[in-house]
Amino acid sequence: MVPLIGYLDRFSARPGERLEVKVSSQLGTPYRAELVRVRQADPNPAGPGMKLIPVPADWAGDYPSVAKPVPLGSHGSARGRLALGEAFTLLLRVMPTLAKDAPQVVLSLTGAAQELALSLTREGFVVEAGPPGRKARCLVAAPPQPRNWYELAVTVGGGRLTLSQRPLQPVWGATDGGAAEAPLAAADWTGEFGVTFAADAQAMAHFNGRIEDPLLLRGTPGVTLDEPEALLASGRVAAWWDFSAMMEGEALRDRGPAALHGSLVNLPARAVKGSRWTGAEHAWRHAPRHYAAIHFHDDDLEDCRWATDFTVPIPQDMPSGVYAVRLACGQHWDMIPFFVLPPKGVARAPIAYLANTFTCQVYANYRRVDFPEAQRAKRRAWGAFDWCGNTTGDYGLSTYNVHRDRSGIHLSSRLRPILNMRPGSLALPDEKGSGVRHLVADSHLTDWLEEKGFAYDVITDEDLDNEGPELLSRYRCVVTGSHPEYHTQTTLDSLQAFVAGGGRLAYLGGNGFYWKVARRRDRPHVLEIRRAEGGIRAWAAEPGEYFHQFDGTLGGLWRRNGRPPQLLCGVGFSGQGKFEGSHYRAMPGAADPRAVWILAGTGIGPGEPFGGFGLCGGGAAGFELDRADPMLGTPPNAVILARSEDHQEHFVTVPEELLTHLTTVTGETPEALIRAEIVYFETTRGGAVFSTGSITFCGSLSHNGYANPISQMLENVLTRFQA
Repeated sequence: MVPLIGYLDRFSARPGERLEVKVSSQLGTPYRAELVRVRQADPNPAGPGMKLIPVPADWAGDYPSVAKPVPLGSHGSARGRLALGEAFTLLLRVMPTLAKDAPQVVLSLTGAAQELALSLTREGFVVEAGPPGRKARCLVAAPPQPRNWYELAVTVGGGRLTLSQRPLQPVWGATDGGAAEAPLAAADWTGEFGVTFAADAQAMAHFNGRIEDPLLLRGTPGVTLDEPEALLASGRVAAWWDFSAMMEGEALRDRGPAALHGSLVNLPARAVKGSRWTGAEHAWRHAPRHYAAIHFHDDDLEDCRWATDFTVPIPQDMPSGVYAVRLACGQHWDMIPFFVLPPKGVARAPIAYLANTFTCQVYANYRRVDFPEAQRAKRRAWGAFDWCGNTTGDYGLSTYNVHRDRSGIHLSSRLRPILNMRPGSLALPDEKGSGVRHLVADSHLTDWLEEKGFAYDVITDEDLDNEGPELLSRYRCVVTGSHPEYHTQTTLDSLQAFVAGGGRLAYLGGNGFYWKVARRRDRPHVLEIRRAEGGIRAWAAEPGEYFHQFDGTLGGLWRRNGRPPQLLCGVGFSGQGKFEGSHYRAMPGAADPRAVWILAGTGIGPGEPFGGFGLCGGGAAGFELDRADPMLGTPPNAVILARSEDHQEHFVTVPEELLTHLTTVTGETPEALIRAEIVYFETTRGGAVFSTGSITFCGSLSHNGYANPISQMLENVLTRFQA
């Protein structure tokens, strides 16, 4: 584990509020905590360098080192009185997804005198039951096929313990069904019991896979789960946890007379296909019993649940901005960033910088495919933050990764250390620049704003989702960072309303407003993403699993939901390559009387190239590129000021633009769609939008001591936009 690491209870706060700091230190001596303002977070010595401004704080000082565990793995639990008598049957359906040497407990039933555990081993399903230390055991020596459904029946009574395994899908050439039994002394199974799903009673030995309809039936009849409602009507059901109920939350409903309702821990996946899914319905709300399963993983993590070590009060006069709690002990250090907003209902500046915290959270602890040794060497040489998802998986990975069973990670929490959301963090190989993303890349903008003297407030995606359009109403201009990729319905609606109401939007990135995410008000620290049909994806959602468990709405691309990015900002994702940049070339639109002021003073003449420099990939137009498209919503009054060119051979057209390997939606060649475009258009009431169409744009702002055409162009735009 990381020797010294921490997280906060929130990403942002206002004056008068407090942030809770939670730290785990494996070190033997106290660590030092202090406050810094983060102006520039890129450690590249070829640029301005890290600019971390110390800020006096009453809480700064030494704190004792305390090592804290991370409770990885999801499970469910319930507790109460069960009247099972001397004979009962446990029925459930199971789809295992990961074979392991160590036993994985599917369900455990723990009482004072009697215990039962159903587990998956390399040899097959096994059940153990009886008094502690004297349990009977039986194994069905027919290992299940991964990702196939099985109905399991455990019976206790008549001096026997039995286990039967019935495959629900034919697997040709495999023997994956059978039964086993063992002698078991008679006993009364009536009393207080704890029931644990997908783990043992100590929340260990987690199961990887899906569980559906665990049901306890008095007596030992030879019945199946084909019609659980009929079993309930028979009056012999002691407990039936119907996982199709209350899908949006963590509650588990027992429909039996015992009412042993339970709850889930660490957010396993819900709204996933169960054994009854036929393909007739794809929205779980239309056929919830088709989705009566929960997918558990041994690496799920909702909340590290660390105790608070100290709090950070936000003074009334604290300027809005990006800050960090800096921790240090010997050679080890960490910086936990946070954002300070202005007081509620107040704007202290005409410009609002919208920090893309949703995107940071979705990428949290990304384990990249490409992580060469040269990347580690650069980190050491520059004194960069040396931890990321490639060096440890102890704090859960990102939704760009998969679980150990290869299913996609679709839930991400901020109540854990986010290693790639740190000042000084390097994200990916970049031979011509820094290789920074998200928080660090966006500090190129905040540094430039302060260098040029632009007053700005900081707000975050989460704040915008909480407060809606009212949060933006006090500002003349909203400025994004380099990659505002993930948005909820509320954040997208709020930005659209801001522009329609006369606001000015400067979208300074690429691949923005691309994926839809969902939140729940009672779980504000968690985001959900369903990587549905289409788009550049790290994994693909299963058929039938495109709808969010949090709100039941269709996930996937905003474009697939009828909201292409072009409707908001005039450009949308078009091409992608490695982290390399190129240049723009001025287009005839740069001379349009409505937009000629944007390039004033830049020295860019008609048809001239510019922007072939910068700390991100060596060019202002690179990595992920957005272009205008009238068919997708670019307004007819939009002016294309510049267009990128000469991108490297590894760049490709995004899949949603392709019809075949030769044809595209627009009719252009796939290669022609690999371009970024700088677009400007005006809206009602004096509103306007300026979009750069490139993730690497902000990395060029500081070039040549901040005196360059990219810098001058943005200065022209924001000077007018803030007026």
